[in-house]
Amino acid sequence: MAEPGAQGKRMRPAPLLFEPVDATADPEHFFDLESIEDPHELLTRATELTQAFRAATDRSMEFQAIAAAQLADPRRFDRLTLAAIAERAQWTEDYANKMVEFGRDLLRGGAEGRPDLAP
Repeated sequence: MAEPGAQGKRMRPAPLLFEPVDATADPEHFFDLESIEDPHELLTRATELTQAFRAATDRSMEFQAIAAAQLADPRRFDRLTLAAIAERAQWTEDYANKMVEFGRDLLRGGAEGRPDLAP
């Protein structure tokens, strides 16, 4: 069973919402981490945010791949070339090709073992 936080309460997962404009105007402000004084609580919250950002990155990369595969579909009248997709996404053409293939796998319901997609 998970241990409760330092204050005796269970920490909820970090939401990945946009911060209010007032908060982002302060360069020291980052998801209210600067206000946490207890290093145990700070480590817990910062770790939660790190995990949430990693999960969000993975998920958004899957959506990028799906969009790339759809844009490269030869059945589309407005199909884009790999070079055009790469330019729009700021990728290399080789990476765009990998992402298109990954997206096609996702659209087919596959991609169990995700390929190495490091740019």
